[in-house]
Amino acid sequence: MNVSIRLIWLVSVNVMLLSIVHGQMSNNHLEYKGAHIGKLNSYAHQVSGELYAIDERTILIKDFFYDGLASDAYFWVGATVLPSNVGFIVPDETGRTNKLRQYINRSIRIRLPDDKTIHTIRWFAIWDIRSQKNFADIFIPEGFLPPAPQTIAEFSQLSNGIESEPLVIVDAKTIRIPSFTYDGYRKQAYFWVGQGPQPNSAGERIPNELGYLEPLGPYRNDLLILELPGNMTIFDINYISVWDQELSENLGSVIIPAELNIPPALTTVIKIESRLPNCEQLHQRLQVNWEVFGPQITFELIGQLKKDDYMAFGISGSNNSSRMIGSDVAIAYMETHLGFTRDYNITGTFPCTNILGHYRGVCPDEKVGGVDNYQVNLFERQDSLTRITYRRNLQNVGDEGDRILDKSKTTFIVWAVGKLTQTTMKQPGFHYLYPKHDKSIVFGRKAERNCFHFTTPRSDLLEQSQQQQQQQSSNPILSQTSSLITKPWGPLRLLNRTMTTFYARLGDSGGLRGYYGSTGQASPNLVWYINGLLAPILYVKRGRTYTFRVEGGNNPQQAELYNPLYITNDPHGGYTELTEIERKRFTVYAGVEFDRRGRPSPTSAGRLCVWRIPSSTTSNETYDNSDSYFDKRRADTNRYLNFIQYRNRLQFYCDSTTSAQILQWTPNASVPDIVYYQSYTHRNMGNRIIVVDDFYSSNNFVSTSAITSGSSMLMIDNYYATLLIIIMIHYFLDLSLS
Repeated sequence: MNVSIRLIWLVSVNVMLLSIVHGQMSNNHLEYKGAHIGKLNSYAHQVSGELYAIDERTILIKDFFYDGLASDAYFWVGATVLPSNVGFIVPDETGRTNKLRQYINRSIRIRLPDDKTIHTIRWFAIWDIRSQKNFADIFIPEGFLPPAPQTIAEFSQLSNGIESEPLVIVDAKTIRIPSFTYDGYRKQAYFWVGQGPQPNSAGERIPNELGYLEPLGPYRNDLLILELPGNMTIFDINYISVWDQELSENLGSVIIPAELNIPPALTTVIKIESRLPNCEQLHQRLQVNWEVFGPQITFELIGQLKKDDYMAFGISGSNNSSRMIGSDVAIAYMETHLGFTRDYNITGTFPCTNILGHYRGVCPDEKVGGVDNYQVNLFERQDSLTRITYRRNLQNVGDEGDRILDKSKTTFIVWAVGKLTQTTMKQPGFHYLYPKHDKSIVFGRKAERNCFHFTTPRSDLLEQSQQQQQQQSSNPILSQTSSLITKPWGPLRLLNRTMTTFYARLGDSGGLRGYYGSTGQASPNLVWYINGLLAPILYVKRGRTYTFRVEGGNNPQQAELYNPLYITNDPHGGYTELTEIERKRFTVYAGVEFDRRGRPSPTSAGRLCVWRIPSSTTSNETYDNSDSYFDKRRADTNRYLNFIQYRNRLQFYCDSTTSAQILQWTPNASVPDIVYYQSYTHRNMGNRIIVVDDFYSSNNFVSTSAITSGSSMLMIDNYYATLLIIIMIHYFLDLSLS
């Protein structure tokens, strides 16, 4: 009996010691700073600090102390046997080569200049150039290997066509997967990580390359950059897998070697706690917390948003799926130091629009006969995170647009992150993050938290990584924040000295890289495409007559697809949405006529022609503007280097039952140098028109020439040749400037 008790005691102690060791390892890895070089040997001016190599050119000095009293001291490195005046200056943490100021226990990162690396130096010192004195030094150990991205094995090819090239562990939180292929047929397949010799059900899912935690779709030779969420680092996991959670099956995996010599993470973890007991991570950048108390439920949305973003959360318009149309949502955002939450009813995937006396689209409840029932409790914006807490009733209290929330049943939800329109009345523009699959929650469940901490890029290391990416284009080290930091395709420009005809059609807005990236304005999901270009800047000459063939839809019953074109000095447009006072601030130059009482009516509503995202359920003869089409088929704009690649993915549809509407306009001397082409019914769909007196005297734009022809068919062909030239010039100019 005593032996048994002793054995149990020994096992308990061992388990406790293992737990302590594991905890220490996790903490050490969590604070991983790079490869340890050593502590500075101090000789004067109280210099102290500890050095780590972040990569072959970057050094971290932890807890650096220097009194700043020397006359001409610098960070100094060299390759001589001992520290001497034969060396070179290393810029300080700001990139400057000024003499060192006072440092009091600061952790700083410095970068070796030019083509110097840790491999080419033997020592690091704090050196006074004037007095030739060494205040502190440390020798680089012989054979020292600075951290670097490590290439490991490729995915095992077990099922569903999974394959890849060898993975690259970029840093402590980033995995690069080149040429990844997966057929996408499994219903519950995720990127999955965990501990153990082989993938197992005890692991956990991680966000995909776009930050989604939803089942994986198909991939074909795609380059993916995955970021481990929250506190997790490479040192906490033994494998990465594509795991079918429904069947507990490994479809393909890679074992991660232990103790990799890799750079520290380019991100910092933002720890944020909620007092509410339940949490679901909707996206890498958005989570919802909640608590049911009596007849009400309190929600707390926490999102990693920019200042002009909104976050939306609510009950689906369907009891069986996540559906935007018919949903009851809260739109939450911060404006200066105030937080707002507004009750919205969604009847269409376009901004709230008054057509024939009825409001349709994404409308506040009060505009469609309802009541704003949300009560804002708390709001704050800190460390790039926006937190807004609000309360609503579980039951409908007289508002037909409010959906009942049954806490005991499975409720399908919708959510989104998008841009706010920068107009007098803030309105949600089209979302760029949204659920790609159905999502449901039982709000009255036992308290459970399925969330992780947010991360944000460290600007210093991110900039260095981007520099490395440019220098090593053959083997780029892509930032894990690539899904958040996107380079716009535009602004696109359309100039042809002989061109006098513009085809004004509709097309997909292109997300953050498209209309928003070019104009800085949130837009509907459809914007103007002029001669096949996404909302380009147009150049016209005074005194010359221009013809716009308007094909933006002529059926007022379809609010989203009814877009007469007009020309104005209003940078936002949407004339029908303006109040009488607002209309007096702007001038209409073409596209609107007024009766004797001053009532406006559009004159240029033509048939519908649209560049759309293709789907398996649409054809060239029909146009699908359903909720499922726009919410489930949105293209990932990050996959396309330029607009021409993106537009080549789109499908062109044109209504053959009606015709275009012709709008002719001759800009005269009274027209200002900058006007805008816009939609009469929706805001932020167009762009600038630059009006010049003489093309040849204007040198602030890219010039192209067109081939003219007497045949209308040849003119269209030549137009597309001109389009290609414009895009290629724009693309190569971007390359040369980047």
